[in-house]
Amino acid sequence: MKLHWSPRSPFVRQVMIVIHELGLTDRIEYTRSVVAMTRPNIPLMADNPLSKIPTLVLADGEVLYDSRVISEYLCSCCDDRKLFPADAARFTALRRHALGDGLLDLLVLWRNEYLRPENARSQPLIDAFELKYAAVMKRLEAEADAFAATGFSIGDIAIGCALSYLDFRFGHLHWREQCPRLAVWHAAFEARPSVMATAIIDDS
Repeated sequence: MKLHWSPRSPFVRQVMIVIHELGLTDRIEYTRSVVAMTRPNIPLMADNPLSKIPTLVLADGEVLYDSRVISEYLCSCCDDRKLFPADAARFTALRRHALGDGLLDLLVLWRNEYLRPENARSQPLIDAFELKYAAVMKRLEAEADAFAATGFSIGDIAIGCALSYLDFRFGHLHWREQCPRLAVWHAAFEARPSVMATAIIDDS
């Protein structure tokens, strides 16, 4: 299998954590693929026309994307149901994954807006990002105590990666000051071996 990846992508990191959790690190070929919203990666588009990572190319040539699809496929290969529970907990895990992924989408778009020249930024869009960010963080803080009780899942991976991306790109927000229970949970998340092994690297 070949994985298109980048050490700075929080979406790729989700898959890398799953790979480490499953012990599959030596069974995958890693291809560094740089992507940007304004610069489509033409070689990558031969596998993924959306020019997005992560993208997984299977041995038979079939291609899988995005992070959740790839992660669930890898778990199915190992017959591992811990990250994608088969019982009612599955929908809780998937909802949390959707919330974590949604937060990441918001943060990436928010950062892209700030990277635009100041006179070209959309203040209504920035205001909307700020409002949604505050609402998401309030919800995560309210649920933080319940995370550990349901076991480590794909939902925890998505939320944990989103919070780590906050540290990487939005350190000035000091989110831990407003979310002390979430901060405790995230500290435990970051101490997990699979998470430590996949820390975001800023090699730009």
